[in-house]
Amino acid sequence: MRGLSTMLAVLPGTAGLERPSRMPDRGLLVTAFTILLFGLVMVASASVAIAQHQTGNSLYYFYKQGAFAVVGCGLGAAVFMVPMATWRRLSFLLLGASLLVLVVVLVPGIGHSVNGARRWLDLGPFQVQVSEPARLALLVYLAGYVVRRGERVRTQLGGLIVPMVPIGLAGLLMLAEPDFGGTAILLAVSLIMMFVAGARLRYFVLLIVLAAAALAFLAVSSPYRMERLVSFLNPWADPYSSGFQLVQSLIAVGRGHVFGVGLGNSVQKLLYLPEAQTDFLFAVIAEEFGLAGTTLVLALFSFLLWRGFVIAGRALAAGQTFGAYLAYALTAWLGLQAFINVAVNMGLLPTKGLTLPLMSYGGSSLLVMCSVIAMLARVDYEAQAASGGQPPQVRARA
Repeated sequence: MRGLSTMLAVLPGTAGLERPSRMPDRGLLVTAFTILLFGLVMVASASVAIAQHQTGNSLYYFYKQGAFAVVGCGLGAAVFMVPMATWRRLSFLLLGASLLVLVVVLVPGIGHSVNGARRWLDLGPFQVQVSEPARLALLVYLAGYVVRRGERVRTQLGGLIVPMVPIGLAGLLMLAEPDFGGTAILLAVSLIMMFVAGARLRYFVLLIVLAAAALAFLAVSSPYRMERLVSFLNPWADPYSSGFQLVQSLIAVGRGHVFGVGLGNSVQKLLYLPEAQTDFLFAVIAEEFGLAGTTLVLALFSFLLWRGFVIAGRALAAGQTFGAYLAYALTAWLGLQAFINVAVNMGLLPTKGLTLPLMSYGGSSLLVMCSVIAMLARVDYEAQAASGGQPPQVRARA
């Protein structure tokens, strides 16, 4: 830890930032790492059949996810070294960069299309799903706006509408990919941040109604989204076509009973359940570990969210408003995405194409979620330093 403090001392914005009384929240880091490791095990189990069929190597996806995990941990360490003040100064640059990549990915010949969705940029050795880092950059921008225009956000409707313009534009670009689930997450988390910042209830409710109406209209106006909605309401009406994926997921969940069929013994992953290692990893967990395993996964995510909100509250109490608002948003993002993924696997929501954070196969999602955990750890680190009995001038510099 002493070496970390020495390295921090040479970074911009960290002058006078002394070593805090303890490490960043251990509960957050240990829980996130546990979820990550369990995810690696389940990706290996869920992908054996599809990997063997596609590549001849049954552990192909496990090796790739393991490599992403190593890179993600390194990226997280680098993100942790960046002070919150630097992120705040870069908020407008991040806004512009996020909108730019969301436009570029839609350009034919540049954006890579998979299953009819143009969400990826092909960078040679790997592909990047641009909406993942774009969402993170947009939330950093929004946290900076809330800090700069806090009084206006709390007293005027315009204070809420102004930042929602670029957020709405980004949402439209994501819908063009299309990425309905990612758009819903972005809008929901943005509204949560506004609420935490103290927006007046009537203005907040108005924005919620408008956002909900817009999403509902988009859901029913698109033929393929309407087909998903209909198949979600009654997947058994067409179990071999539009309802196939959800039916196979429900079969997997039902086969698990209390303690599951055992690690590696899932039947649905044997080319029955599409996207078993990505969107429907939770269904394989339910089949192989049953109610006990799914309860453990939900408990881990619940504990992770609790620690995230504790960190946000600690930062707010220490006067670290930017870090606090960002921590609330990042924690809400983690929680909402995990909830939606589980609900989709259980047949409670239509399919959204959202991964289970830190667990599902996918390099872009894993790298961004590692960055999210690192940012939460950084917020906690600076909150401890700011409230550690330091002189007022040191607190100001921190």
